[in-house]
Amino acid sequence: MVLKNNGILYALSLLLNFTFASNFSAMIKGKKVVVVMPAYNASKTLEKTYNEIDFDIVDDVILVDDHSPDDTSEVARRIGINHVIRHEKNKGYGGNQKTLYNKALEIGADIVIMVHPDYQYTPLLIPSIAHIIGNDLYPAVLASRILGKGALKGGMPMYKYVANRFLTLSQNLLMNQKLSEYHSGYRAFSREVLEGINYNINSDDFVFDNQMLAQIFYAGFEIGEVTCPTKYFEEASSINFKRSSVYGLGVLWTSWLYFVNKLGLVKSKIFHQR
Repeated sequence: MVLKNNGILYALSLLLNFTFASNFSAMIKGKKVVVVMPAYNASKTLEKTYNEIDFDIVDDVILVDDHSPDDTSEVARRIGINHVIRHEKNKGYGGNQKTLYNKALEIGADIVIMVHPDYQYTPLLIPSIAHIIGNDLYPAVLASRILGKGALKGGMPMYKYVANRFLTLSQNLLMNQKLSEYHSGYRAFSREVLEGINYNINSDDFVFDNQMLAQIFYAGFEIGEVTCPTKYFEEASSINFKRSSVYGLGVLWTSWLYFVNKLGLVKSKIFHQR
């Protein structure tokens, strides 16, 4: 009888430990960590990216397929991503992110980490990024390709590297900041940051990224950085020279708007409309 009771108690103990681990082990100080993936034609690289996610840290994953002509959505469901959303029409990179962040807030995310499913950035940095936000060191984090030699070593085209340095210098001067770069797609935000800015009013195109960072600084939040290796290869998403030029002009315009809004000369909706 004693042995039987001990066996029952042992089984209950294992069950309780499993339940506790399932509910709490992936959280950082009780904060829910959600990885969001903006996807377009990512079927070839998605699984490799997903397999590097540390689910001892990450509680959930959301993927938004921006009307890809390939089978990105099917691959996402097959590998077990819980939240797969497919746009009925292509909404653009910024439009994709809006859907991702809105969904992340809807499911109760406290820390939201954006990882591109094209495997250009490694998800192995997720634990470090999540702990920075989870321990209240910074409310937002960028994984920088420029800190160290990650960009050129990983194959970034020289014209993009030079443009990155010029734009970053201009942005730092106009916004009185000191980031190593503003153009990495590997980034993370606390719930407080996402709820403290109106990112839904921003562009649906690539300049969304920089509008969002400008809004974060304008709202008084700080942004931390970690160094990040990167890879440039055929399947990695990229934009052509023409679209890069349009993006660059949009970045400079956003930084100029930040500058004149801080001086009180104008009131732009992206900074003043909640």
